[in-house]
Amino acid sequence: MGEARENFRSIQYAFTAHIRDPTNVSAPIDVEDRRVEIYRDLLYRNVEGFMSNSFPVLRSVIDDSQWHSMIRRYFRTHQARTPLFPQLPKEFLHYLADPNTPDYEPKFIQELAHYEWLELEASLDKREISDCVIDDAADCLSGIPVLNPTIRVHSYKYPVHRIGPAFQPSQASGDLTYLVVYRDRTDDVGFMQLNVITARLVDLIMQNTGSVGQSLLEIIADELQHPDPAIVINGGKHILAELLSRDVIIGAVHV
Repeated sequence: MGEARENFRSIQYAFTAHIRDPTNVSAPIDVEDRRVEIYRDLLYRNVEGFMSNSFPVLRSVIDDSQWHSMIRRYFRTHQARTPLFPQLPKEFLHYLADPNTPDYEPKFIQELAHYEWLELEASLDKREISDCVIDDAADCLSGIPVLNPTIRVHSYKYPVHRIGPAFQPSQASGDLTYLVVYRDRTDDVGFMQLNVITARLVDLIMQNTGSVGQSLLEIIADELQHPDPAIVINGGKHILAELLSRDVIIGAVHV
């Protein structure tokens, strides 16, 4: 029984090695190629199709030859950390970040893929805005601002939210692009570009353990060493209102 199990395991390894790399690894002997071709085609098309759907913008800016070469190499060489199919896009990010992965062109591929993954991740986040505790009468200045639980904040060297077939930057921007990706109350996934100050405010709210919005804006005014902190705080009121209107902030709680 043990010998039969080991033999079956060897056949499985040989079969999957061939499926991953049919060009360089022969199929197990005594297996009809017509039958093997079904699996060769089916498994690759499943992975490639899932990646195309997960990274539609990335797919649209890469020609067919490079795209299939990239997915073939991922399929052939990447050792996944999870067997869960919905995690394949994240595994592709690991692949792109691997030092042994070729430096694909255009240079923004890795950042664009990460941005598209954040959108997918926000859509799959099981947390709901309706589950968050807020006080209807509290405002974000005198109360503690509460963030949308699905937000993801990240900075990029490229303006990834603008990239598409009609816009493909050849080099990174001089300034970082700050983006917050989230799912709103209507379950639509959206994004908002942040300036440096707004990004800092969102960061402070994420770290917040009990400070009201006014206090957070005072921290920013102090960090900026602004000669008139009232100007920063007044501007911050408008920022908080915009974040609230966009569902990045969903309300506040009383102190």
